[in-house]
Amino acid sequence: MTKAKLLIGFLCLFSGYVAAAPATAENDVAQAVDHLTQAMLHKDIPALEKLTAPTLSYGHSSGKVQDKKAFIADIETGKSAFKTLEMQKQTITLSGDTALVRNHFSAQALNGTEVVPTEIENLQIWQKQHGKWLLVGRQAFRI
Repeated sequence: MTKAKLLIGFLCLFSGYVAAAPATAENDVAQAVDHLTQAMLHKDIPALEKLTAPTLSYGHSSGKVQDKKAFIADIETGKSAFKTLEMQKQTITLSGDTALVRNHFSAQALNGTEVVPTEIENLQIWQKQHGKWLLVGRQAFRI
């Protein structure tokens, strides 16, 4: 009887561990998205470098597609600047070391001194590389 209780206890413990693993990964991805959002808002170039993959493909709702260097340069120079920026209505779907993140990009973008309300949808693709979640792709689109 003791062996059966021990086995049942072990199985319950193991199943709890397995069930918790995706939630932890999902939380890690959500945190990476939040860090990227804050880095874009506050022009934190070192953070943008750390959160994006070398092969980044960053698509805008206008159809313009940038690589990592061009994306970060636009943030650094203020060509892409924000008074406010937040991701809303976010969903995260995990598949191994890849995460698909859909969210609503809500911002008050800055065009010089003019504030431009921006409401678009995003698909972000994150990949776990060397133990860190990195943005490998993003495509925005108008609703």
